[in-house]
Amino acid sequence: MSLLRLYHGSEKKLETPQFGLGSPRNDYGLGFYCTEHLEMANEWAVRNGNDGVSNEYRFDATGLSVLDLNGEGYTILHWLAVLLQNRIFDIPAPLAFEARAYIVETFPVPYEKADVIRGYRADDSYFSFAQDFLNGTISLQQLERAMHLGNLGEQIVVKSKKAFNRLEFVGAEFVPAEIWAPARDARDAQARREYFDIERNRRQPSDLFIATIIDEGMDAHDLRLRP
Repeated sequence: MSLLRLYHGSEKKLETPQFGLGSPRNDYGLGFYCTEHLEMANEWAVRNGNDGVSNEYRFDATGLSVLDLNGEGYTILHWLAVLLQNRIFDIPAPLAFEARAYIVETFPVPYEKADVIRGYRADDSYFSFAQDFLNGTISLQQLERAMHLGNLGEQIVVKSKKAFNRLEFVGAEFVPAEIWAPARDARDAQARREYFDIERNRRQPSDLFIATIIDEGMDAHDLRLRP
């Protein structure tokens, strides 16, 4: 990960993204959320149903601290631990409450120290898959497969002020909502359909559920948690 072409979908052109702005309740906290795929940025740009803009940047990550949550040494539970510290989850049952505490404590990630983070995107449907795992409805293996439904892809988050200074604005492209809002809805609907029709009922005898992970004290060194 060195020289990248990044896209950011927004309601307006952003020639100079401002460090420290945004919502702390995004997947990885405060940061500038980007993608390497223009079509994904186009969907982001119209998420409120209005026309938007896809901003393009050149980004040189050379010498920066990059945390790749999908890289070697990390499991999907590390990604979930970060998500649990930032997003607001519905924790209605005792198991989900216990699962949240266990995952955050057992799979800590020093994500705030990173200049850049690469990891899954937790759009609405994918966020609901994570909640199903916490509630014990689906297994770890089912969650891992579900994250690939709908070709959601990864996101790259520019976190530090040092990293913000590496963003070089290239240009902006108008994104019509009449085209990209239906495309976004269709992708989300496809992911949910595949999940409920196939993945949610695809449990295997060797699958690991959160209750077993907690009861057996599994941690990041346990090979059973590796894909």
